Amino acid sequence: MLELDEVQINFDSNNLWILNIALAIVMFGVALGITVDDFRALFKKPKLVLVGILSQFVLLPLVTFIFILIVQPQASIALGMMMVAACPGGNISNFMTHLANGNTALSVSLTAFSTFIAVVMTPFNFQFYGNMYQPTAELLQYVALSPIDLVKLVVLILGIPLLLGMLVRYRFPDFAIKTSKLLKPFSILIFVAIVIIAFMNNLDVFNNYIHHVLVLGVSHNVVAILLGLFVAKAFRLSFKNQKTIAIETGIQNSGLGLLLIFTFLNGLGGMAIMAAFWGIWHIISGLVLAYFWSVKSHKKHAVV
Repeated sequence: MLELDEVQINFDSNNLWILNIALAIVMFGVALGITVDDFRALFKKPKLVLVGILSQFVLLPLVTFIFILIVQPQASIALGMMMVAACPGGNISNFMTHLANGNTALSVSLTAFSTFIAVVMTPFNFQFYGNMYQPTAELLQYVALSPIDLVKLVVLILGIPLLLGMLVRYRFPDFAIKTSKLLKPFSILIFVAIVIIAFMNNLDVFNNYIHHVLVLGVSHNVVAILLGLFVAKAFRLSFKNQKTIAIETGIQNSGLGLLLIFTFLNGLGGMAIMAAFWGIWHIISGLVLAYFWSVKSHKKHAVV
C-alpha cells in the first residue's frame, strides 16, 4: 500500500490546460442559466441556504474526517476523500434533482451559491482537515501545497466564469438561454472525453489499485447522501427539499478535485484514483437514487 502514495498518474500539461478550459466552460454554461433572482429567492428563505451550506461545507468535511479516523486509509487515499468533500456540489446535481422531483430551483441556486463560497471554503477545508490527520499532514508537507495558489486557481476556474456567465445572462438573456442549451452538453462531453483519455492512458494504474478505493469510495458517497438527507430532515424541511439537499451533498464536483490534484499534487496516485472513481460512481449512485425517487413519486401520485 505504501507504493500507492508514490504512484504518479500520467497526465501531461496540454491535457491539464484543456481540463482547465473545459471546467471553466462548464461553469460558464451553468452560470448562463442563473439570475440574480435565484439568489434573491434563496435569501427570502435563509433556512434552506443555511441547511445546504451546513451540510455541504461544514458537516461533510467533518464527517469525512471522522470516517477517515475510523477506517484509517492510506494517506493519499485519505487526501483524495478530503479533496472530494471540500469541493462544491457538482453541476449534474441540478439534472438529478429534476429527475428526482426535488426542488430544482433550490438545486440551481445552491450550486451557484456553493460555487461562490467554494472559492474560500474548498481551500480552507482541504488544508484544515488535511493537516489534522498526521499521515496526510506529512504528505502535504512533502508536496508543499500553496494555499494562495489553490485559492487563485479556484477563483479562476469557478468564480470568474460564474460572474461572467451571470453578467451575460443579465445583459443578453435570450442569447444566454440559447447558448446555455448548446454550451453545457458540449463542454460536459469535452470534459468526459478528457477523463476517458486520462483513464485509458493510466489503465494499468487503475487496474492495479482501483480495489483500494472501491469500497471506500462507495461508502463515502453513501455517507454523504445520507448526511444531506438526515440534516434536511432534522431541520424539518419538506421531503422535496430533503431530496435536493441529499443530492447536493452527495454529488460533488470531483472534476475540480481532479484538476487541483493534477495541478498542485502532481497527480498523486491515491488521490487521483479516489477522485476519478468518485467522479464515475456519484453519477451512477445519483441517477439510481433520482430514478428511485422519481418512480416512487409517480406511484404516489397515481394512488392519489
